[in-house]
Amino acid sequence: MQKLLISSLLMLAASAQAEDVISSKNIGMELARDIASGTITACRKEGFHISAVVVDRHGITRAALRDDLASRFTLEIAERKANMTVMSWTDSGAFRDARSDIQQELNHIDGLIVMEGGLKIMSGGYNIGAVGVSGAPGGEKDAACAQKALEALNERIEFAID
Repeated sequence: MQKLLISSLLMLAASAQAEDVISSKNIGMELARDIASGTITACRKEGFHISAVVVDRHGITRAALRDDLASRFTLEIAERKANMTVMSWTDSGAFRDARSDIQQELNHIDGLIVMEGGLKIMSGGYNIGAVGVSGAPGGEKDAACAQKALEALNERIEFAID
């Protein structure tokens, strides 16, 4: 009987600490779409045909665009770069450089790839998503296109969260 009482009290204490409704700051569809479109536009100006995928803070795809002449495989690679960024909460190239010791293991996890070309999207100090890019001749060029789009939309991104 005493064990049952203690057990009930512990469960009651645990449920009192957990929230029944969770509020989360996350990227909206319109902003995600504009980041993906801006990334493709930035790469086109450099002569690159790429895909750009924006995921939310949970790794759920919010926008995915493939330029007309980009390979179909670039969509998957871009998504996996964005997911890597969300998983590590650092840009995928920086993570690759810092954790080369586990790169091969992570590349075997469905939905992740440790390559440069994924950038985090921050708003008001919150991680709200990530953009992944694939198709330019090198991950640093992928990342540069995404960076240009994020800079162009900086004011909108920064004030997206009250």
